Amino acid sequence: MSQPSLPPHHPSHQPPRSQGAQRPPSRGRRAKPALKLIVGGALAVALVTGCGSGDDDDGGKNGGSSQGAQAKTLGKVAMPKVGKETNTMGTWVTDTTFAKGDVNKIVGYSLDGATSRWEIPLGGQLCWASPHMTKEGLTAVLFRDGAGEDALCTRVGLVDLKKGKLVWQKEGSDSEGNSGVQFDEVTIGGGTVAAGGTGGGGAWSLDGTPLWKPAYLADCDDNGYAGGDDKIVAIRGCDSEDSSTERLEVQTVDPKTREVTSSYQLDEKVEYAHVISTAPLVVAVDTGDSDAGTGTTDILTIDDSGKRGKLLSTIDVLAKGYQPNCPATSVEGCAELALDKASGTLYLSSEVDVDHGGPGERISGLNLKTGKETGKTKMAESRSLIPVQTDDDGALIAYLGSMYSEAGGVVRVDPKTFEMETLQTHPDDMKDAESGMDVYGDCTMIYTGKKLYIGDNRASRPASGDGAGRPLAVVFGA
Repeated sequence: MSQPSLPPHHPSHQPPRSQGAQRPPSRGRRAKPALKLIVGGALAVALVTGCGSGDDDDGGKNGGSSQGAQAKTLGKVAMPKVGKETNTMGTWVTDTTFAKGDVNKIVGYSLDGATSRWEIPLGGQLCWASPHMTKEGLTAVLFRDGAGEDALCTRVGLVDLKKGKLVWQKEGSDSEGNSGVQFDEVTIGGGTVAAGGTGGGGAWSLDGTPLWKPAYLADCDDNGYAGGDDKIVAIRGCDSEDSSTERLEVQTVDPKTREVTSSYQLDEKVEYAHVISTAPLVVAVDTGDSDAGTGTTDILTIDDSGKRGKLLSTIDVLAKGYQPNCPATSVEGCAELALDKASGTLYLSSEVDVDHGGPGERISGLNLKTGKETGKTKMAESRSLIPVQTDDDGALIAYLGSMYSEAGGVVRVDPKTFEMETLQTHPDDMKDAESGMDVYGDCTMIYTGKKLYIGDNRASRPASGDGAGRPLAVVFGA
């Protein structure tokens, strides 16, 4: 339920969701990759949590139609030494730089990941990092107001990833002038940086000018925003009459004024809403019935061209067995899916039942206007098969998980026939590292320039077994 904005250090201030409740639980028979879609920005990229599958080998069938070039390990970033788990969220690739969130800082590397080029000290732990990036290489981050254990997620920053510079940092204040408002996540879109959470939402222009602030002791709050391209979409929660639940509304807003241009009220049974895409507007919802930690029961496509939004289609995730992975409380961050805007096709993965030829995974395509399936791949036996992104020609790029005897790789899925072609296979000497990132990590994956970038969103102490050699980041390529 939405909480009123309170002055800093007020005893009723609760830690924001981003301080520990973000990561969804492990799902199914193993810790799996979970893909986070990025829509918009300068690059068509996607994020993956849990990189690899680490399954036992049952024969090595990967479902691919041909073998691509053997990839090399181009660069590897060592795991920082930390005493306890630390958030290192943030993985981006520009035309010149691979940038990675680290412990209390952001580091820029050469595109092969082998050489560090610059470092941005933040003075506090990262709480959230927007996946979106403008064509100028600007992105937004949220970080703590100090390095201490009691430091709060109050600092919003605009980062220039091309220059390796923190352009500005701002501390949120509410409509009554109380500073130190805590936020849970941050995004960028339409020339605006917007941060939201249980204390409400605020926004700034790219030059740092405040655009709007959280209301103080409000009945309705902006729980969070989704950005990308030229849009900002807000998930707004209002206290219900009995104050035990919150009624959620999806609002497309003017990025400069927050004027509502379109609104769609969700069913009162919806407990959480996550924006998969702002254009087209696609929203994942959880009515409380989701199982296996997916955080989603249904996926809605909404026409927001009019003042009142119109529902175009509904995909029943539970009935069909699809497995998107949405953080329980965050507005952005849905995973294990990819979207092709041109064709209006959403790609979702699903596990194949052991009794019907499993274990393994396959990917299905779904038409967003009708909600109907357009096709599906063959099963990848004993492997994860996870959507990563779509190319300009509409083909799907997917990650093929590692096995006991083989490392992972990247495949291309034909959007019409759903046949798979192997683009690259990773060195076998990295299979333990991929498995370790799967079991112990919470990773982000980007495929661009014929390179696969994997970055861990959390730094932690080494674990025994596969986790002992887990890197913070690794780059695979020819």
